[in-house]
Amino acid sequence: MKEIRVGIFGAGRGADISYDQHAAGAKVVAICDFHKERRQNAVERLMKDKVVDASDFAIYDDFDKFLDHGLDAVIIANFFNEHAPYAIKCFERGIHVLSECISNGTMAEGVEMIRAFEKSSSIYMLAENYPQMCFNREIKRVCDGGSLGKILYAEGEYNHPVGPTDVEFIRTYKYYEKHWRHFNGVTYYVTHSLGPIMAATGATPKRVSALPVYDPRTDDFANANHCGDNAAIITTLNDDKSVFKFTGCAHFGAHGNSYRVCGTKGQIENVRGTDKIMLRYNDWEIPEGKEEINFYEPSWNDLEEDKIMQSGHGGADYLVARMFLDCIRKGKQPEHPYDLYSAVNMSSVAILGFRSLLERGVPYDIPDLRLEEERKKWENDRLSPFWGPNGEEPSMVCCSHPEYKPTEAQLKLFNEAVKG
Repeated sequence: MKEIRVGIFGAGRGADISYDQHAAGAKVVAICDFHKERRQNAVERLMKDKVVDASDFAIYDDFDKFLDHGLDAVIIANFFNEHAPYAIKCFERGIHVLSECISNGTMAEGVEMIRAFEKSSSIYMLAENYPQMCFNREIKRVCDGGSLGKILYAEGEYNHPVGPTDVEFIRTYKYYEKHWRHFNGVTYYVTHSLGPIMAATGATPKRVSALPVYDPRTDDFANANHCGDNAAIITTLNDDKSVFKFTGCAHFGAHGNSYRVCGTKGQIENVRGTDKIMLRYNDWEIPEGKEEINFYEPSWNDLEEDKIMQSGHGGADYLVARMFLDCIRKGKQPEHPYDLYSAVNMSSVAILGFRSLLERGVPYDIPDLRLEEERKKWENDRLSPFWGPNGEEPSMVCCSHPEYKPTEAQLKLFNEAVKG
């Protein structure tokens, strides 16, 4: 079997992904990051844990030189909203791409990615891991089996509150004032809630509407966040006429992820706050071998369960790595919702959903960027709530209340926390 040489771009999340690439049989041969300290810390960890071979491993702070290293694939795990330009550079060289979500930060970047991809021999896969959690795999298995009937509706909730005194989180994930997390409109981090229900149902969003849940922190705590929204409640009308309701990255009380799919004959969900499954049917349409109400904990049913259980995000990270490497070995693109067109669709939901949120629910159609006539409508749309990589200011607000910003006292405490 041909060795697959993988490079890691982004020494934070990228270093974590290295472990799963190594476990799945790839050879991690290079890392690139523009932040010296984070780069050094990642290299030390990877060397110590023997994830990389010191005799065949290179370290870069220049992406173009990094691509010259002789790579089969690149894991793109730099800042959340800045993946697209680097993926395009990989496409231009025929290098395969596994990209953290979201795939593109603006509509124009989505157009550019697809155009470059269609000229390339590269395989592209979105590194969305939540559909591969054990309970979400079970939800998809049941949906695929057809016992729920026609799928009408699905819900997805990704809820990740962070305590106001969690200084370590600030230093690790939000470590300067213009960091993307401080300007993240609440529809943008959407794939952990949307991806699993797209995977389970096979549906693709075609129209989006969103509303904000505004609840800013007003007390004095370390804060540089310019978005006072606590969550976004997003709905989509899909290509199969079904409807989704889901969040972006929500910050309600009590951490957890929950998903539900409803059909004409029954419905399935993970019991909120647990990994267990509740599968229910109409009492007149109970399949043979099932009860009206079925409550159980799903199994992996996978020969590599030992590797799965050692991986992050409930084992999902290893499965994503294995899927990506399988696609490379077989020379095929991943299936919905991991392929580039699905990834750009999810990003479009995030981007246009935020515009709907700012307009208090005005719906936006999601363009089909497989079509060149649709691409032309969006090829110059670069509106973004984020700071650009070269210090470009945001071109739109990041909060449903544009006047909101952190107080001077909060910023002072934030900078003190970062400095330690």
